[in-house]
Amino acid sequence: MAYAFEQGPIRPPSEARSLLLRVTRNCPWNKCEFCNIYKGKTFSRRSVEEVKEDIRAARAIYDEILALSWKMGLGGRVDDSVIQIIWTNPRRYGESHRSIAAWMYFGAKSAFLQDANSLILEAEELAEILRFLKATFPTIERITSYARSSTLRRKTVEELKLLAEAGLNRIHVGMESGYDPLLRYMKKGVTAEGHIEAGRKVVEAGISLSEYMLLGLGGRRWWKEHAIESARVINAINPHFIRMRTLTVRPGMPLNEKILSGEFELQSEEEIVREERLFIENLDGITSYLVSDHILNLLEEVEGKLPEDKDKMLKVIDEYLELPERDKLIYNLGRRAHAYRSVKDLEDLSLKRKVEAALERFIAEHGSDLTSAFNQLRNEFI
Repeated sequence: MAYAFEQGPIRPPSEARSLLLRVTRNCPWNKCEFCNIYKGKTFSRRSVEEVKEDIRAARAIYDEILALSWKMGLGGRVDDSVIQIIWTNPRRYGESHRSIAAWMYFGAKSAFLQDANSLILEAEELAEILRFLKATFPTIERITSYARSSTLRRKTVEELKLLAEAGLNRIHVGMESGYDPLLRYMKKGVTAEGHIEAGRKVVEAGISLSEYMLLGLGGRRWWKEHAIESARVINAINPHFIRMRTLTVRPGMPLNEKILSGEFELQSEEEIVREERLFIENLDGITSYLVSDHILNLLEEVEGKLPEDKDKMLKVIDEYLELPERDKLIYNLGRRAHAYRSVKDLEDLSLKRKVEAALERFIAEHGSDLTSAFNQLRNEFI
Protein backbone atom coordinates (compact mmCIF):
# COMPACT_ATOMS: atom_id res chain seq x y z
CA MET A 1 0.00 0.00 0.00
CA ALA A 2 1.33 3.46 -0.94
CA TYR A 3 1.13 5.88 1.96
CA ALA A 4 1.16 9.69 1.69
CA PHE A 5 0.15 12.69 3.75
CA GLU A 6 -0.61 16.31 2.93
CA GLN A 7 1.88 19.14 3.44
CA GLY A 8 1.48 22.89 2.98
CA PRO A 9 3.74 25.39 1.19
CA ILE A 10 5.69 27.11 3.99
CA ARG A 11 7.26 26.82 7.42
CA PRO A 12 9.67 28.99 9.42
CA PRO A 13 13.40 28.47 8.70
CA SER A 14 13.79 27.29 12.30
CA GLU A 15 11.46 24.38 11.46
CA ALA A 16 13.58 23.07 8.58
CA ARG A 17 14.11 19.77 10.41
CA SER A 18 10.50 19.36 11.52
CA LEU A 19 7.74 17.02 10.43
CA LEU A 20 5.25 19.18 8.51
CA LEU A 21 1.66 18.35 9.34
CA ARG A 22 -1.18 20.22 7.63
CA VAL A 23 -3.98 21.12 10.06
CA THR A 24 -5.56 23.93 8.01
CA ARG A 25 -5.23 24.87 4.36
CA ASN A 26 -4.10 28.36 3.37
CA CYS A 27 -4.90 31.54 5.34
CA PRO A 28 -8.26 32.59 6.84
CA TRP A 29 -7.38 36.31 6.51
CA ASN A 30 -5.42 36.42 3.24
CA LYS A 31 -5.63 40.22 2.83
CA CYS A 32 -2.11 41.38 3.75
CA GLU A 33 -0.70 43.67 1.06
CA PHE A 34 2.84 42.24 1.34
CA CYS A 35 1.97 38.54 1.00
CA ASN A 36 1.08 36.50 -2.08
CA ILE A 37 1.48 32.96 -0.75
CA TYR A 38 -2.22 32.20 -0.45
CA LYS A 39 -3.75 34.72 -2.86
CA GLY A 40 -6.46 33.09 -4.96
CA LYS A 41 -6.70 30.11 -2.60
CA THR A 42 -9.57 29.23 -0.31
CA PHE A 43 -9.06 28.67 3.39
CA SER A 44 -10.38 25.47 4.94
CA ARG A 45 -10.12 23.64 8.23
CA ARG A 46 -9.21 19.98 8.14
CA SER A 47 -11.20 17.69 10.42
CA VAL A 48 -9.55 16.03 13.39
CA GLU A 49 -10.01 12.63 11.73
CA GLU A 50 -8.41 13.87 8.47
CA VAL A 51 -5.34 15.03 10.36
CA LYS A 52 -5.19 11.81 12.35
CA GLU A 53 -5.26 9.84 9.09
CA ASP A 54 -2.25 11.85 7.91
CA ILE A 55 -0.46 11.14 11.18
CA ARG A 56 -1.18 7.43 10.74
CA ALA A 57 0.16 7.59 7.17
CA ALA A 58 3.29 9.37 8.40
CA ARG A 59 3.77 6.65 11.02
CA ALA A 60 3.37 3.90 8.40
CA ILE A 61 6.04 5.56 6.27
CA TYR A 62 8.23 5.98 9.35
CA ASP A 63 7.91 2.24 10.11
CA GLU A 64 8.66 1.34 6.49
CA ILE A 65 11.87 3.38 6.55
CA LEU A 66 12.73 1.94 9.95
CA ALA A 67 12.37 -1.58 8.53
CA LEU A 68 14.60 -0.61 5.58
CA SER A 69 17.26 0.58 8.00
CA TRP A 70 17.18 -2.68 9.95
CA LYS A 71 17.35 -4.65 6.68
CA MET A 72 20.48 -2.67 5.76
CA GLY A 73 22.06 -3.57 9.10
CA LEU A 74 21.80 -0.05 10.51
CA GLY A 75 19.71 -0.95 13.54
CA GLY A 76 16.98 1.60 12.80
CA ARG A 77 19.37 4.47 12.15
CA VAL A 78 18.72 6.65 9.09
CA ASP A 79 22.01 7.75 7.55
CA ASP A 80 23.22 8.94 4.13
CA SER A 81 22.89 5.45 2.63
CA VAL A 82 19.19 5.26 3.55
CA ILE A 83 18.61 8.77 2.23
CA GLN A 84 20.32 7.79 -1.03
CA ILE A 85 17.95 4.86 -1.55
CA ILE A 86 14.85 6.94 -0.80
CA TRP A 87 15.91 9.81 -3.06
CA THR A 88 17.02 7.69 -6.04
CA ASN A 89 13.90 5.52 -6.24
CA PRO A 90 11.10 8.02 -7.07
CA ARG A 91 8.75 5.34 -8.40
CA ARG A 92 8.75 3.57 -5.05
CA TYR A 93 9.31 6.46 -2.67
CA GLY A 94 7.35 9.69 -3.11
CA GLU A 95 7.53 13.14 -1.53
CA SER A 96 6.05 11.91 1.76
CA HIS A 97 8.76 9.26 2.06
CA ARG A 98 11.48 11.82 1.33
CA SER A 99 10.03 14.15 3.93
CA ILE A 100 9.86 11.48 6.64
CA ALA A 101 13.32 10.14 5.78
CA ALA A 102 14.84 13.62 6.14
CA TRP A 103 12.96 14.09 9.41
CA MET A 104 14.31 10.79 10.76
CA TYR A 105 17.80 11.68 9.57
CA PHE A 106 17.72 14.72 11.86
CA GLY A 107 16.35 12.84 14.85
CA ALA A 108 12.54 13.05 14.41
CA LYS A 109 12.28 15.44 17.36
CA SER A 110 10.08 18.31 16.17
CA ALA A 111 6.85 18.93 14.27
CA PHE A 112 5.29 22.02 12.73
CA LEU A 113 1.55 22.44 12.24
CA GLN A 114 0.62 24.09 8.93
CA ASP A 115 -0.67 26.37 7.32
CA ALA A 116 -0.93 30.04 8.28
CA ASN A 117 -3.14 29.88 11.37
CA SER A 118 -3.63 26.44 12.92
CA LEU A 119 -4.91 27.89 16.17
CA ILE A 120 -8.14 28.91 14.46
CA LEU A 121 -9.31 25.38 15.32
CA GLU A 122 -11.24 24.94 18.55
CA ALA A 123 -8.82 24.37 21.42
CA GLU A 124 -10.22 20.91 22.23
CA GLU A 125 -9.89 19.80 18.60
CA LEU A 126 -6.31 20.99 18.31
CA ALA A 127 -5.46 19.45 21.69
CA GLU A 128 -6.80 16.10 20.46
CA ILE A 129 -4.55 16.32 17.39
CA LEU A 130 -1.55 17.26 19.52
CA ARG A 131 -2.07 14.36 21.94
CA PHE A 132 -2.51 11.90 19.07
CA LEU A 133 0.63 13.18 17.36
CA LYS A 134 2.74 12.79 20.49
CA ALA A 135 1.32 9.33 21.20
CA THR A 136 2.05 8.23 17.62
CA PHE A 137 5.57 9.68 17.61
CA PRO A 138 7.03 9.53 21.15
CA THR A 139 10.35 10.92 19.87
CA ILE A 140 8.78 14.38 19.31
CA GLU A 141 10.03 16.92 21.82
CA ARG A 142 8.73 20.15 20.25
CA ILE A 143 5.55 21.06 18.36
CA THR A 144 5.11 24.54 16.89
CA SER A 145 2.63 26.48 14.77
CA TYR A 146 1.91 29.80 13.09
CA ALA A 147 -0.95 31.85 14.53
CA ARG A 148 -2.48 35.27 13.94
CA SER A 149 -2.69 37.73 16.82
CA SER A 150 -6.37 38.31 15.99
CA THR A 151 -6.99 34.60 16.60
CA LEU A 152 -4.88 34.34 19.74
CA ARG A 153 -6.56 37.28 21.44
CA ARG A 154 -9.88 35.41 21.15
CA LYS A 155 -8.44 32.42 22.99
CA THR A 156 -8.51 32.34 26.76
CA VAL A 157 -5.31 31.76 28.69
CA GLU A 158 -6.90 28.52 29.93
CA GLU A 159 -7.40 27.33 26.34
CA LEU A 160 -3.79 28.12 25.50
CA LYS A 161 -2.65 26.27 28.64
CA LEU A 162 -4.69 23.28 27.47
CA LEU A 163 -2.75 23.34 24.19
CA ALA A 164 0.54 23.65 26.06
CA GLU A 165 -0.35 20.63 28.19
CA ALA A 166 -1.28 18.69 25.04
CA GLY A 167 2.17 19.38 23.57
CA LEU A 168 2.21 22.76 21.80
CA ASN A 169 5.59 24.27 22.72
CA ARG A 170 5.95 27.33 20.48
CA ILE A 171 3.81 29.76 18.49
CA HIS A 172 5.14 31.90 15.63
CA VAL A 173 3.30 35.20 15.17
CA GLY A 174 3.74 37.54 12.21
CA MET A 175 3.60 40.80 14.10
CA GLU A 176 5.31 42.58 11.16
CA SER A 177 4.82 46.04 12.72
CA GLY A 178 3.56 47.75 15.84
CA TYR A 179 2.57 51.00 14.10
CA ASP A 180 -1.20 51.23 13.70
CA PRO A 181 -1.35 53.41 10.55
CA LEU A 182 1.03 50.98 8.83
CA LEU A 183 -0.91 47.93 10.03
CA ARG A 184 -4.06 49.47 8.52
CA TYR A 185 -2.28 50.41 5.30
CA MET A 186 -0.98 46.86 4.88
CA LYS A 187 -4.39 45.38 5.82
CA LYS A 188 -2.89 43.26 8.55
CA GLY A 189 -6.23 42.93 10.34
CA VAL A 190 -4.91 43.65 13.83
CA THR A 191 -3.86 46.64 15.91
CA ALA A 192 -0.76 47.17 18.01
CA GLU A 193 -2.79 46.61 21.17
CA GLY A 194 -4.19 43.43 19.64
CA HIS A 195 -0.63 42.18 19.13
CA ILE A 196 0.19 42.99 22.75
CA GLU A 197 -2.91 41.30 24.16
CA ALA A 198 -2.35 38.17 22.08
CA GLY A 199 1.36 37.95 22.81
CA ARG A 200 0.91 38.36 26.55
CA LYS A 201 -1.65 35.56 26.61
CA VAL A 202 0.76 33.16 24.91
CA VAL A 203 3.57 34.04 27.32
CA GLU A 204 1.24 33.71 30.33
CA ALA A 205 0.15 30.28 29.11
CA GLY A 206 3.77 29.09 29.21
CA ILE A 207 4.17 28.66 25.46
CA SER A 208 7.36 29.88 23.77
CA LEU A 209 6.54 32.89 21.58
CA SER A 210 8.33 34.03 18.41
CA GLU A 211 7.30 37.48 17.16
CA TYR A 212 8.34 38.52 13.64
CA MET A 213 9.48 42.05 12.76
CA LEU A 214 9.39 42.86 9.03
CA LEU A 215 12.18 45.30 8.17
CA GLY A 216 11.37 47.68 5.33
CA LEU A 217 7.60 47.39 5.71
CA GLY A 218 7.21 51.10 6.45
CA GLY A 219 9.03 52.15 3.30
CA ARG A 220 10.63 55.57 3.19
CA ARG A 221 7.46 57.23 4.51
CA TRP A 222 7.04 55.40 7.83
CA TRP A 223 10.37 53.76 8.59
CA LYS A 224 11.00 55.63 11.83
CA GLU A 225 7.52 55.12 13.22
CA HIS A 226 7.63 51.48 12.15
CA ALA A 227 10.90 50.87 14.02
CA ILE A 228 10.01 52.75 17.19
CA GLU A 229 6.43 51.52 17.55
CA SER A 230 7.39 47.93 16.75
CA ALA A 231 9.96 48.08 19.53
CA ARG A 232 7.29 49.47 21.87
CA VAL A 233 4.99 46.53 21.15
CA ILE A 234 7.80 44.01 21.57
CA ASN A 235 8.76 45.64 24.88
CA ALA A 236 5.16 45.27 26.07
CA ILE A 237 5.08 41.56 25.16
CA ASN A 238 8.61 40.39 26.03
CA PRO A 239 8.42 37.36 23.69
CA HIS A 240 10.93 34.55 23.94
CA PHE A 241 12.19 35.24 20.40
CA ILE A 242 12.25 38.24 18.07
CA ARG A 243 12.75 37.02 14.51
CA MET A 244 13.88 39.56 11.92
CA ARG A 245 12.65 39.42 8.33
CA THR A 246 13.24 41.77 5.39
CA LEU A 247 10.49 42.92 3.05
CA THR A 248 10.70 41.86 -0.54
CA VAL A 249 7.96 42.53 -3.05
CA ARG A 250 7.03 40.30 -5.95
CA PRO A 251 4.45 40.43 -8.73
CA GLY A 252 1.17 39.16 -7.37
CA MET A 253 1.49 41.03 -4.11
CA PRO A 254 -1.01 43.91 -3.82
CA LEU A 255 1.84 46.05 -2.48
CA ASN A 256 3.62 45.72 -5.82
CA GLU A 257 0.92 47.80 -7.51
CA LYS A 258 1.47 50.58 -4.96
CA ILE A 259 5.18 50.54 -5.73
CA LEU A 260 4.61 50.69 -9.47
CA SER A 261 2.25 53.66 -9.03
CA GLY A 262 4.77 55.46 -6.81
CA GLU A 263 2.45 55.37 -3.78
CA PHE A 264 4.88 53.20 -1.77
CA GLU A 265 8.63 53.76 -1.95
CA LEU A 266 11.04 50.96 -1.10
CA GLN A 267 14.05 51.63 1.10
CA SER A 268 17.61 50.96 0.03
CA GLU A 269 19.64 48.23 1.72
CA GLU A 270 21.39 50.83 3.89
CA GLU A 271 18.13 52.50 4.86
CA ILE A 272 16.73 49.17 6.00
CA VAL A 273 19.83 48.60 8.14
CA ARG A 274 19.36 52.03 9.73
CA GLU A 275 15.76 51.07 10.50
CA GLU A 276 16.98 47.83 12.08
CA ARG A 277 19.36 49.80 14.25
CA LEU A 278 16.61 52.15 15.43
CA PHE A 279 14.39 49.17 16.26
CA ILE A 280 17.05 47.41 18.33
CA GLU A 281 18.12 50.66 19.97
CA ASN A 282 14.54 51.08 21.28
CA LEU A 283 14.23 47.56 22.71
CA ASP A 284 14.27 47.98 26.47
CA GLY A 285 13.39 46.08 29.63
CA ILE A 286 12.99 42.69 27.96
CA THR A 287 14.79 39.35 27.99
CA SER A 288 14.01 38.19 24.43
CA TYR A 289 16.50 36.46 22.14
CA LEU A 290 16.79 38.26 18.80
CA VAL A 291 17.64 36.19 15.74
CA SER A 292 18.18 37.06 12.09
CA ASP A 293 17.50 33.57 10.74
CA HIS A 294 16.54 34.26 7.15
CA ILE A 295 18.48 34.53 3.89
CA LEU A 296 16.73 37.82 3.05
CA ASN A 297 18.37 39.64 5.98
CA LEU A 298 21.44 41.61 5.00
CA LEU A 299 23.16 41.19 8.38
CA GLU A 300 22.46 37.67 9.58
CA GLU A 301 25.01 37.93 12.40
CA VAL A 302 22.79 40.43 14.22
CA GLU A 303 21.77 38.03 16.96
CA GLY A 304 21.84 37.88 20.71
CA LYS A 305 20.14 37.86 24.09
CA LEU A 306 18.65 41.02 25.46
CA PRO A 307 19.66 43.07 27.27
CA GLU A 308 23.24 41.79 27.55
CA ASP A 309 23.98 41.47 23.81
CA LYS A 310 22.32 44.69 22.68
CA ASP A 311 25.57 46.66 22.31
CA LYS A 312 27.16 43.76 20.45
CA MET A 313 24.30 43.70 17.93
CA LEU A 314 24.44 47.47 17.44
CA LYS A 315 28.18 47.19 16.88
CA VAL A 316 27.64 44.69 14.05
CA ILE A 317 25.23 47.15 12.43
CA ASP A 318 27.59 50.06 12.92
CA GLU A 319 30.44 48.14 11.29
CA TYR A 320 28.32 47.96 8.16
CA LEU A 321 27.13 51.59 8.33
CA GLU A 322 30.71 52.84 8.76
CA LEU A 323 31.92 51.11 5.59
CA PRO A 324 32.88 53.32 2.62
CA GLU A 325 29.97 53.60 0.19
CA ARG A 326 31.72 51.45 -2.38
CA ASP A 327 32.31 48.67 0.15
CA LYS A 328 28.66 48.78 1.19
CA LEU A 329 27.65 48.11 -2.41
CA ILE A 330 30.20 45.31 -2.70
CA TYR A 331 28.92 43.72 0.49
CA ASN A 332 25.27 44.13 -0.56
CA LEU A 333 25.88 42.33 -3.83
CA GLY A 334 28.11 39.71 -2.22
CA ARG A 335 25.45 38.98 0.37
CA ARG A 336 22.67 38.77 -2.18
CA ALA A 337 24.81 36.52 -4.37
CA HIS A 338 25.55 34.18 -1.45
CA ALA A 339 29.25 35.06 -1.45
CA TYR A 340 29.20 36.87 1.92
CA ARG A 341 27.70 36.01 5.29
CA SER A 342 29.39 38.70 7.36
CA VAL A 343 30.88 42.15 6.88
CA LYS A 344 34.19 40.61 7.93
CA ASP A 345 34.12 38.57 4.72
CA LEU A 346 35.19 41.77 2.94
CA GLU A 347 38.67 41.08 4.34
CA ASP A 348 39.06 38.26 1.81
CA LEU A 349 40.64 40.42 -0.90
CA SER A 350 40.59 37.76 -3.59
CA LEU A 351 36.86 37.24 -3.14
CA LYS A 352 36.32 40.98 -2.88
CA ARG A 353 37.90 41.56 -6.28
CA LYS A 354 35.55 39.01 -7.86
CA VAL A 355 32.48 40.60 -6.24
CA GLU A 356 33.66 44.08 -7.24
CA ALA A 357 33.94 42.97 -10.84
CA ALA A 358 30.40 41.59 -10.61
CA LEU A 359 29.29 44.92 -9.11
CA GLU A 360 30.60 46.78 -12.17
CA ARG A 361 28.46 44.60 -14.41
CA PHE A 362 25.51 44.98 -12.03
CA ILE A 363 25.72 48.79 -12.12
CA ALA A 364 26.13 48.80 -15.89
CA GLU A 365 22.98 46.71 -16.24
CA HIS A 366 20.77 48.52 -13.72
CA GLY A 367 22.12 52.07 -13.75
CA SER A 368 21.15 54.27 -10.83
CA ASP A 369 18.07 52.30 -9.72
CA LEU A 370 19.98 49.97 -7.40
CA THR A 371 17.22 49.86 -4.77
CA SER A 372 14.86 48.08 -7.18
CA ALA A 373 17.70 45.92 -8.47
CA PHE A 374 18.63 44.68 -4.99
CA ASN A 375 14.96 44.08 -4.20
CA GLN A 376 14.78 41.92 -7.32
CA LEU A 377 17.80 39.93 -6.10
CA ARG A 378 16.02 39.28 -2.82
CA ASN A 379 13.02 38.00 -4.79
CA GLU A 380 15.10 35.15 -6.11
CA PHE A 381 15.41 33.63 -2.64
CA ILE A 382 11.65 33.32 -2.01
